[in-house]
Amino acid sequence: MLTTPFARPAFAQALPDPTRPPASLGAPLDATGSAGDGLPRLQSVLIAPRAGGRQVAVIDGETVRLGDMFKGARVARMRPSEVVLVRGRERQVLRLEPAPAEPAGSGIARAN
Repeated sequence: MLTTPFARPAFAQALPDPTRPPASLGAPLDATGSAGDGLPRLQSVLIAPRAGGRQVAVIDGETVRLGDMFKGARVARMRPSEVVLVRGRERQVLRLEPAPAEPAGSGIARAN
């Protein structure tokens, strides 16, 4: 068996996965399918850049399109960061939750 003097075991540094879904997706759901408070959670919005293009959102894990019904409410409007549900005269605006803040001492500093 031939070995080289430079052969050493490799150690990998753990890096966060940028494609990992937000932590809120893994939050336990209650009987209504929401994350504890009974309110629906907007998880993503995809809007085609061209006029008249497809508009799709994911609410509580369910994919809906503009004009679809979600738990008795009509999906009335989609923006890149919010969806408006209309149930009769009631309007409910769902907003994407902000990304979690970096933990203190993470070694990442903001440039001024």
